Amino acid sequence: MVSSISDPSRVLVVDDSPFFRRLLTEVVEGSGEFRVVATARDGMDALRKVRAHAPDVVLMDLEMPELDGLGAIGYIMAESPRPIVVVSAYVGPGAVAAIRALELGAVDLVAKEEGRDSAATARFAERLLAVLRAAKSADIRRLALVARPDREPPESSGPLLHGRARFCVAIAASTGGPRALAEIVPQLPPGLETAILVVQHMPPKFTRSLAERLATQSRIKVVEGEDRMPVRADTAYIAPGDFHMRVAAGAEGTHLVLDQGPPVWGVRPAADPLFASVARAFGSLAVGVVLTGIGRDGAEGLRQIHDAGGIGFAQDRETATIYGMPGAAVQSGGARYVLPVGQIAAGIIGELTRLRCQ
Repeated sequence: MVSSISDPSRVLVVDDSPFFRRLLTEVVEGSGEFRVVATARDGMDALRKVRAHAPDVVLMDLEMPELDGLGAIGYIMAESPRPIVVVSAYVGPGAVAAIRALELGAVDLVAKEEGRDSAATARFAERLLAVLRAAKSADIRRLALVARPDREPPESSGPLLHGRARFCVAIAASTGGPRALAEIVPQLPPGLETAILVVQHMPPKFTRSLAERLATQSRIKVVEGEDRMPVRADTAYIAPGDFHMRVAAGAEGTHLVLDQGPPVWGVRPAADPLFASVARAFGSLAVGVVLTGIGRDGAEGLRQIHDAGGIGFAQDRETATIYGMPGAAVQSGGARYVLPVGQIAAGIIGELTRLRCQ
């Protein structure tokens, strides 16, 4: 039987908790956009159900008996790749494992709400359905193009002094972003007098694990941003989940400003507020980068960096898991360069080297 275009997308729910299997099933079925074709209680059961039902999207817990979520993701992406959304706890090993899952091929993640009241369930359902819609449109064939095995960061040529940042690179990323960031941030060397500011659309508390993971791979320092934190060279700052991050110039130099103002383009943190502040603070000494993701976040901000005399990069269609954000950035006129993700770090280094020589 051939499915019609209007048929709901088929979802496999994988979780060892009967409560969460029921909750996920109710949210998915209640949307009218998706239907649950099967549920699985652990990774081994998930592999059997993937082979039997060929779901369009998999919702995957991580901490499970028999075969955990990381193992299941590895097998699925090797045998029959398809969009996988991680549904994980905020705390403990769940946050760390979630970042590793995104590197292995999961396209996005949803945090399990700590409360079980109606308000918490509504928030969870809204986030889950938004991520499912993005995952459905993700081109998972692009994931293989940015996959790399774990590797030790190259040795630094000298001690990191973390002096005042003369230049700034602002990066925006959403669905598929952690893998793209792992292609770029570890390749940026110290000594360029540059601070890196990153907005990755991600739930609260997972951003710290993302920063810690990138720190183990990189020659520069990588931290989760904090309010009033000085902006230093040879340091990358990851915007914390649920907070907008901006830069502001003061008597003692540039520092971070965090706030919980209204979401922009439906997300917080959002790239546009960060990019606008970078354009004001650094002007022609700024570089903006828009990576894979759904929506338009970063497009207007990149145009502001361009108009202030800075340089804009956008990830190309061929390597973006979702071309929405970089495509919008190109259409806005803010991107001078449109490059495969594997060439963006070299492009950034080239522009910063040129600026330093002026």
